Amino acid sequence: MSYFTDLALQYIDGEWRPGNGSWDIIDFNPYNGEKLASITVATVDEIDQAYRAAERAQGDWAATNPYSRRLVFERAIRIIEESEQEITEAIIAELGGTRLKAAFELHLAKEFLREAIQLALRAEGRIVPSPVDGKENRVYRVPVGVVGVVSPFNFPFLLSLKSVAPALALGNAVVLKPHQNTPVCGGALVAKVLEEAGLPPGLLNVVITDIAEIGDALLEHPVPKVISFTGSDKVGRHVATVAASHFKRAILELGGNSALIVLDDADVDYAVDAAVFSRFVHHGQVCMAANRLVVDRSVAEEFTAKFVAKVEGLKVGDPEDPSTHIGPLINSSQAESVNALVEQAVAGGATALLRGTVDGNVVSPSVLTDLPDDSPALREEIFGPVAVIIPVDGEEEAVRVANDTPYGLGGAVHTGDIDRGIRVARRIDTGMVHVNDSTVADEPIVPFGGEKSSGLGRLNGDQMVEAFTTTKWISIQHGRSGFPF
Repeated sequence: MSYFTDLALQYIDGEWRPGNGSWDIIDFNPYNGEKLASITVATVDEIDQAYRAAERAQGDWAATNPYSRRLVFERAIRIIEESEQEITEAIIAELGGTRLKAAFELHLAKEFLREAIQLALRAEGRIVPSPVDGKENRVYRVPVGVVGVVSPFNFPFLLSLKSVAPALALGNAVVLKPHQNTPVCGGALVAKVLEEAGLPPGLLNVVITDIAEIGDALLEHPVPKVISFTGSDKVGRHVATVAASHFKRAILELGGNSALIVLDDADVDYAVDAAVFSRFVHHGQVCMAANRLVVDRSVAEEFTAKFVAKVEGLKVGDPEDPSTHIGPLINSSQAESVNALVEQAVAGGATALLRGTVDGNVVSPSVLTDLPDDSPALREEIFGPVAVIIPVDGEEEAVRVANDTPYGLGGAVHTGDIDRGIRVARRIDTGMVHVNDSTVADEPIVPFGGEKSSGLGRLNGDQMVEAFTTTKWISIQHGRSGFPF
């Protein structure tokens, strides 16, 4: 099948149908500008239809034996494996991902589906003691009901499934809104895989639309009890405000400004390899990417020379080419924004050790150093192939610089002393830190999330149970209670 022809539709209550909006989202290939699909947007009324369908279907699904629920995800893995080449081509076409990136995304997607199989059995209850004689307290874990999921453009297939699959496995229904730049890989394709895997109609609904059409209808609707959002901190702040005002739980996985610290006793060659991957994987469009390379001055000269040399060797261009490392950014706005940030930094006094160029949406790497303390490039998330090297004098300054950001998602520490690395990692105010590794890492059973402006809550493993279920206390009085009146 042609995903961009056959799946350019809304998916509501088990039906593939066009939206009723008055305009279309045009899905473009970000590398060559080819029009992939035209999708008429969903309206506020269709948002309501999607949530109402989810609400109707959810009760029976929650009552379904969890051993039966998990069969859907087992079949979904097989479907992805059978369609891996086609899905790879779709990822390359729709978001400009390289073949290496597509393989990484599909590998993780299958791993998270395997974890969803286990999650179906993990909503365990408890019996809690009571101070009242003859009373039995049971605390049940129950589905929240309906979950609204908003997914981003950078890893759309993975990051949609990352919330959708656990929410479904735990007995909920879902309404998914993918990013408008990746409506197929982030939305319609997810629905198609789960539909073919036997998910009953109504449990997953995909609405392809834009805030210009629906405003806050997706967030304000009375049906969903949890909103799972992955995206920028600016939009995440709005999602949190709207959700709180309607007494909804918000799970927010937002931006980052990770620091990769290279201490004086680090293996410099290995640190360079980790830093290049951490900064330039998927062209720098990764929330965990190492925006800032914080390097002890005693090894800074060696590190910088080797880092720049390795970056100069990265192949930039067509993501279809298996040897390409850096392809296009998602759209022209993103390319222009990244280029403007570099120009601003250089105009403000930064030294460009490597100055990238812009060709359409393809932005080649820049490496900056000597940035003044007030440079926006030090504190903003850079969603593109730009690395900032910051020499520091010792461990204390490295920690101070790493923490000097409004974000707190991830980070890494490179050192020859593991215990030292752990000590430094514990002082970095982020949700995740990796000793002697990349800043970019995600595993299905390890809590994933950030501090400060990088989000609220955690995903993965048991954190999914916390995110997508709630507790219900049922007490039983064996015998008769005594009442004061």
